[in-house]
Amino acid sequence: MKILILSLFFSLIFPLGIFASDVDDAKKAYEQGNYKKAAKLYKKACDGGSAIGCYNLGFMYEDGQGVKQDYSKAMELYQKACDKGYTLGCSSLWIMGVKYEEGKVVKQDYSKAAKLYEKACDGGVIFGCYSLCNMAVKYVEGKGVKQDYFKAVELFQKACDEGFAAGCTALGDMYKNGLGVKQDYFKAVKFYKKACDGGSAEGCALLGIMYEDGQGVKQDYFKAVELFQKACDGGFAAGCSLLGIMYEGGFGVKQDYSKAKEFYGKACDMKLQLGCDNYRRLNEKGY
Repeated sequence: MKILILSLFFSLIFPLGIFASDVDDAKKAYEQGNYKKAAKLYKKACDGGSAIGCYNLGFMYEDGQGVKQDYSKAMELYQKACDKGYTLGCSSLWIMGVKYEEGKVVKQDYSKAAKLYEKACDGGVIFGCYSLCNMAVKYVEGKGVKQDYFKAVELFQKACDEGFAAGCTALGDMYKNGLGVKQDYFKAVKFYKKACDGGSAEGCALLGIMYEDGQGVKQDYFKAVELFQKACDGGFAAGCSLLGIMYEGGFGVKQDYSKAKEFYGKACDMKLQLGCDNYRRLNEKGY
């Protein structure tokens, strides 16, 4: 499987320049089973600035082909490729992070996994940002690692800075609840808005709650309704349920039990039990 994957990567367009021939020659050597020669040629290409040369050499170090297996060296080479804008290098850093997080092939090391996820996220790998957020949650909950809100904030901030909306949502939660940072509703609103603008339906719902409660912003039911609608349209069940509450109570909209029931039903269809409970309650009242 490794050979097939590597051959596929070899088929990519090679960079123009003096080291393109080294990459070509290395490919031929690899396909002939002369791994030592392939490794030497990839090293020459990498030293000369070829991102593909660095990446493929890293692949060989990870697999122990033509060189002694060395994960640290592989990660160093993947980093070089990633720094040169080669996406596969960044993706491989994420894959190595998964290995360290799950303890597959290497000794489990959450700290190292987090660093690798950070590098992958920096390189534009969305899975790297996603995994970084999941790792941060471990620090919040103290699962597998010592509970550390400060570390969690650092990781959420990193993911958010890289444009990963879920990281911004989580960062908003940390500021709202004062976990790892001084409680600050204004900053919570800022990050929820960034998350919402970035496409997070959950971020929109949480921002709506801030407007509903008047925390960090002037209380504004109309704005809350708008945000709950956006969250509901984005497929966030709690957004639909919250919208139902607004229609049932007549907050920011004309009181309308039929509409409330409609949105509770949507939430229920999305498997939110609270939506089902509220739908049943209105049914029992004859609405």
